[in-house]
Amino acid sequence: MIKNLILLVEDEAPIRAMIRFALHHDFKLEEAANVNLARQKITSQIPDLILLDWMLPDKSGIDFIKELKKDIVTRDIPIILLTAKAEETNKVRGLTTGADDYITKPFSPRELIARIKTVLRRGPLATPEDLIHVKNLCINIKTNEVKIDDKFLQLTAQEYKLLYFFATHQGRVYTRAQLIDYIWGGTSDIDERSIDAQIKRLRKKLSAYGYADWIQTIRGVGYKFL
Repeated sequence: MIKNLILLVEDEAPIRAMIRFALHHDFKLEEAANVNLARQKITSQIPDLILLDWMLPDKSGIDFIKELKKDIVTRDIPIILLTAKAEETNKVRGLTTGADDYITKPFSPRELIARIKTVLRRGPLATPEDLIHVKNLCINIKTNEVKIDDKFLQLTAQEYKLLYFFATHQGRVYTRAQLIDYIWGGTSDIDERSIDAQIKRLRKKLSAYGYADWIQTIRGVGYKFL
């Protein structure tokens, strides 16, 4: 079986060692301790996915994402951002810059493998024009506008965040607590009842186009998109 090639860009040797041990059965792994070495690795072979630390010694992970997205050769490589920055603004910044997913340190090897497989399964989402398409739904991540069948979908800021997260994290079940943490941050005033209310309102808006069932309730667990 041909294994997907993962490029790990991480300057902390213990974290590299942990990830190396976690991934060696399922993936082929290349490692780089900084952006300069990562560029050399990419020149030699384009990886199937990049695990990218936010804080690196020669350039931030965010700036490296911007660099990769400007190059036609590298702009479609899926990227998972590894970060200790759990605040909502940092998560949103990472995703809107071009990361396909993020994982907050510390993380378990099982979660990391699941995230990698999910991102590889869905492939690159955003087009070069920064548009995310889910069937007839289109999210413009530059303008934060959403269209279905070329008609604008009027969403609140909270509903937009929820829909954006679901569209970029398809096929996985999330508990209400995870949605709060991943989308709004652990210190948010959003509670689990608010999540249910937000989803109910979002479903109602999607139902006008026959898409209410895109958001599935997994009884006793949480929610899943498509």
